[in-house]
Amino acid sequence: MKFKNVATAGAILVASAIALSGCSSSSTPEATGTAASTAAAVDYSALSGTITAGGSSAQANAQAAWTTAFTAQAKGVTINYDKSQGSGGGVTNWTAGSYDFAGSDSPLSKDQQTAATKCGPNGAINLPIYLDGVAIVYNLAGVDKLNLSAETLAKIFSLAITTWNDPAIAAENPDAKLPATAITTVTRSDGSGTTKTFTNFLSQTAKDVWTYPADSAWPIAGTSAQKGTSGIVQAVEAGDGTIGYADHSAIGKLNAAAVSVKGTDFVSFSPDAVTAAFDKAASTTDTGIKGDLAQTVDFTAISGAEAYPIPLVSYGILCTTFADAKQKELTTAYLGWIGSDIGQQVAAKNAGAAQIPEKLLTEIATSLALVK
Repeated sequence: MKFKNVATAGAILVASAIALSGCSSSSTPEATGTAASTAAAVDYSALSGTITAGGSSAQANAQAAWTTAFTAQAKGVTINYDKSQGSGGGVTNWTAGSYDFAGSDSPLSKDQQTAATKCGPNGAINLPIYLDGVAIVYNLAGVDKLNLSAETLAKIFSLAITTWNDPAIAAENPDAKLPATAITTVTRSDGSGTTKTFTNFLSQTAKDVWTYPADSAWPIAGTSAQKGTSGIVQAVEAGDGTIGYADHSAIGKLNAAAVSVKGTDFVSFSPDAVTAAFDKAASTTDTGIKGDLAQTVDFTAISGAEAYPIPLVSYGILCTTFADAKQKELTTAYLGWIGSDIGQQVAAKNAGAAQIPEKLLTEIATSLALVK
């Protein structure tokens, strides 16, 4: 790769990337920190070729913004990101060799890392590139504010609570006029990292009610099962009495509940509240693979009025060894740009995402430097 003057290029790249990605902000962020400098060091104008990827539909809005901003700098690069597969399909297609990287809302399991034989003996790494929250979206006539605890959510989504005026919901919403409308629970039909995050949240915080393990497949029959984040959003929009879960960046004008782990301090989504929760609850998992940054989230550690209880961290998954040197160069340049202060600002401005903490951005750059 060729390199430019880091300080000058960094300031130009921050301003132009955000402007070209369709942001409306009139301010120009400063290019500071190791992560921003790392991204600016690559001569993007010298890159050419096509990156093929796909998976997480939660990343869809951010990926669209990242693609626009990145290719404005790297004009010779085409990026094709297929959001239709969901996290499960993205990992499957990446394992089969169809993608240069996969987007997934949950890191690879040990079995999946073993199955990724295309990566060779050094395996694959999970890089946390996108941080947002799982929003509990609902459509209920006359109710535009709603509090829901983890225990009540577990009862709703396990179909133990079936009407909106149930005493458990009423106790958490004393000022709301809750109708006797039947609850229609909307869930994912496809393998989904968002589902795994949400079921992990329920299994940790309401384990007396939610007796199912965290899983990318929805465990209960009898729900309105929809494909992809867009499927859930559309189904909730279409029916009164509906409730579902989706990445916050995709919910549009839908109402989202304020959530609490213990039934106090109900917190609405905000990027700052997600970052606060992630700082409290996330730690890097030791998978035995050098450079792997898979995160473990302890949802029970999230408390207080400043932390949104269901943070969602989504990954870029790639091999530590590429068979094709050109694809390695393209993929690591793009993921390095996403995992920089610049890329994170683009996601924040365009998808409402929270920013990955600076320490992790520096670790992402270190991990990408190990890829061969």
